[in-house]
Amino acid sequence: MGRMGRDEFVRAHKLPLTIVLDNIRSLHNVGAVFRTSDAFRVHRVLLCGITATPPAAEIHKTALGAEDVVEWQYYADTMQAVEALRAEGCRVYSIEQVEESIPLQSFEVEEGIEYAVILGNEVKGVQQQVVDACDGSIEIPQFGTKHSLNVSVTGGMVIWEFACKMGWVK
Repeated sequence: MGRMGRDEFVRAHKLPLTIVLDNIRSLHNVGAVFRTSDAFRVHRVLLCGITATPPAAEIHKTALGAEDVVEWQYYADTMQAVEALRAEGCRVYSIEQVEESIPLQSFEVEEGIEYAVILGNEVKGVQQQVVDACDGSIEIPQFGTKHSLNVSVTGGMVIWEFACKMGWVK
């Protein structure tokens, strides 16, 4: 199937996107984000606050080893991660439904820019202070009775959209 080995993956050019998990409760969601990040060669995943870190059996159950190849870092506080990203020159966006948020399909990426997106807690979303510290917010338009998606589903949709907009998907 032409899949990369671990060493090849580690050396490979990465999608200039960092995924930040802000206080994610479910280890299965964490694992699913790792697996999707592996599939699209996301630069890295930042695990913040109560978000569990590898090694953990429940993360591995959905990540299927992706947690061993995708670069990750832990921050006790999501604001520390945001500050570190901004110091690196990343553009940081929360994935949240807020006033003046940009619909995902309308968001435009600039070539040569590293982006970071923050996915929030399954119940509370992205912390307000974190939203306020971002360059903006992106939302996925929804048309049903619920106005939220599972965090791993949201991560998959956002990663796919960034991969398309960055020219990784032809």
